[in-house]
Amino acid sequence: MTRLLLLGAGRSASSLIQYLLAHLTTEDWHLTIADVNPEPLHAQLASFAERAQAVAFEIGQQERLHELVAGHDVVISMLPALFHPVVAKACLAHGKHLATASYATEEIRAFDAEARAAGLTFLMECGLDPGLDHMSALPMIEEIRAAGGQLTSFKSYCGGLMAPDSEGDNPWRYKFTWNPRNVVLAGQGTAKYIEHGHPRFIPYQHLFRRIETLGVPGYGQFEGYANRDSLSYRPLYGLENIPTMLRGTLRRPGYCAAWAALVSLGLTDDSYHLGNAASLPWSELMESFLPPAVTATSLAERVAAQLNLAPESEEIARLAWLGLFGAEPVGLPDATPAQLLEKLLTAKWQLQPHDHDMIVMQHLLEYEQEGMTYQQTSSLVVVGDDATHTAMAKTVGLPLAMAVRRLTQGLVPHRGVVIPVHTDLYEPILAELDADYGIQFVEERHTLTRNVMASAAQQQ
Repeated sequence: MTRLLLLGAGRSASSLIQYLLAHLTTEDWHLTIADVNPEPLHAQLASFAERAQAVAFEIGQQERLHELVAGHDVVISMLPALFHPVVAKACLAHGKHLATASYATEEIRAFDAEARAAGLTFLMECGLDPGLDHMSALPMIEEIRAAGGQLTSFKSYCGGLMAPDSEGDNPWRYKFTWNPRNVVLAGQGTAKYIEHGHPRFIPYQHLFRRIETLGVPGYGQFEGYANRDSLSYRPLYGLENIPTMLRGTLRRPGYCAAWAALVSLGLTDDSYHLGNAASLPWSELMESFLPPAVTATSLAERVAAQLNLAPESEEIARLAWLGLFGAEPVGLPDATPAQLLEKLLTAKWQLQPHDHDMIVMQHLLEYEQEGMTYQQTSSLVVVGDDATHTAMAKTVGLPLAMAVRRLTQGLVPHRGVVIPVHTDLYEPILAELDADYGIQFVEERHTLTRNVMASAAQQQ
């Protein structure tokens, strides 16, 4: 029997748990789910009493963490990413494999040599983004190379959004399907990518104004903004010399301009505390970010003037919809602006039981082959079942669960810190996602240009 330990059972873990439970008997697994609130899991695990249990656990309980890790063979961490190094150290101490959906940060990569020496696999980036982005992009890249194509541009975008039937009257067309704090703080720093051979840098204050519009057949238009560091993926994909490389995040049209307004006002700043009372109305907080009023104009009009926007603009309408100009108390004492914004958005952007979220991922590749230039796109759209079994939970949890299954079967020979850029890892996962869950990418190819000699040869 292989003993699995899952740390964390939050909003993205539902499909992961469902998959693990479905394979308990066939794979001869025993599953322990350790979470700060295990009570809601007991009913789900009742029919698996001999092979599954839920226990209470908090990451601050170091002795308990080591006890749990020591008693299992593979540790799956769905904890916030900042806790993965702590879990990785415990896995090293007790000689256990580790699997997560989070980025292989420099801190995690520092464990590579020690994990290799111990014969351990630390599977990272096995979720959606990062995860399915690698798994789906690499077959396209390899296919183009095998046919003699020369890649000139690689762009990849992904977003967790709302399905059209669940957008309702929300002008942002967005709700939280993952960690709200990460959304509020997204993009802080400087985005780096390369375009036509020239390095590009976008400071945070300009990030949400530098967008690209993309279309996905059947689902309309989206806008994408650049992620923090696109350049680090060139060597992973074997694209060290590619002239254009960009990875980004997708939102519905209008979101980025309104979010840029929040950034300009200072509401995403997490670097200082306001010393405010919890009873402070949002309108008074907004006043504190504006110059003193010199005319008897409304708060919304003065905010618009501060942002160089028309009072009737869509951006101001979206801010008003959030309640930024109203009398609702901010609700947290001595908070940072970002903490107050997160609290407000968590209430406004909460998934309702009947809501369906939607994952959209699109790769856009350009390449030259036999004197012609082509664009190849690969698009993925996944719609959630409800507010529990979301598209986000499916696309994060299922690839991770499938990777764990292969690890326990002895089919992952790679040791150290591993991400799914290996054919023997990603091909079976993509095949299973397609065959059993209908999660598949739709590819299209278009001719962009052809050189003069190729055109003349075809005309003769």
